[in-house]
Amino acid sequence: MLIDNHHRTINYLRLAVTDRCNLRCNYCMPSEGIQFAKKEQLLTTEELCRVSALMVAEGIDKIRITGGEPFVRKDLMVLLRFLAGLKDLKDISITTNATLIGPYIEELKELGVTNVNVSLDAIDRENFKRITRRDQYDLVFQNLKLLIDKGFNVRVNCIVLDGQNTEEIIPMLQLAKDYPVSVRFLEEMPFNGGSKSFNSIRWDHHKILDTISSVYPEYDKLESPATSTSVNYKIKGHKGSFGIIPSFSRTFCGSCNRLRITAKGDVITCLYGKPKANIRDLIRGDNSAEAVTKAVRQAIGKRAKTGFEAQENFDGVFENSMTSIGG
Repeated sequence: MLIDNHHRTINYLRLAVTDRCNLRCNYCMPSEGIQFAKKEQLLTTEELCRVSALMVAEGIDKIRITGGEPFVRKDLMVLLRFLAGLKDLKDISITTNATLIGPYIEELKELGVTNVNVSLDAIDRENFKRITRRDQYDLVFQNLKLLIDKGFNVRVNCIVLDGQNTEEIIPMLQLAKDYPVSVRFLEEMPFNGGSKSFNSIRWDHHKILDTISSVYPEYDKLESPATSTSVNYKIKGHKGSFGIIPSFSRTFCGSCNRLRITAKGDVITCLYGKPKANIRDLIRGDNSAEAVTKAVRQAIGKRAKTGFEAQENFDGVFENSMTSIGG
């Protein structure tokens, strides 16, 4: 079992399989993109499988596949088939922009990979195109509808961007009204590509909730797991629910159960902190199982108590792109 230096049990791994993405969302990376990793810098599929098995042996029972966009990786299904065979792994989930997932939906359902987070920051066509810098609106909504129709547990993640999509908050809730999905609104985070002033934000979780309650005053707060990053609500008459993730305010740090491993093998114990180790060379060397396990345990043993403490190593806006650290 993995337990950090603040007595928090770590049972959830966010495993990035690529730093590449086929969209260019303006809060995530610059319009010209970033310097993507070379192929030899990335963990191979075999190495991702071995790392996953080692982490499950250490008590990880939930793995979320992230990127970049995971389905940019051509051999992603090889990894997912392997994960589906790990008997102690209770939950396999994916975060995706829903542009490339379509051909794999049937097999995902067969494998039991039914928890899918769709990153979607606009329900309006022109806003979608402006934010993502790509014209993929129809394809995204086609795949989103297919996931819903096939019975996947779908959560739609919308980052609230001041001056860009705040007028989308109420229209986005139409998805939760018509379908059994959870629409979750995230506070904007200080990563490369977004706003360059992050001493405070205007659209925090209080303002988001006030905006929703001004239109939908009848809602109930739902009971959520202690490790949940979102505060969740149900509007009377809606098939689905909505949630708010205080990703800038970071009120969830006290119960954080997450570990991140990037596509290049960086071990990140806090989204807002710098890598604590790298396991790429270790998994490729002798005694790899022992070496990787030791490195991860040591990293967790030096974990920051909060995201604010972890951020002290950065100066203002993080130089990282969200696509390089798995979100």
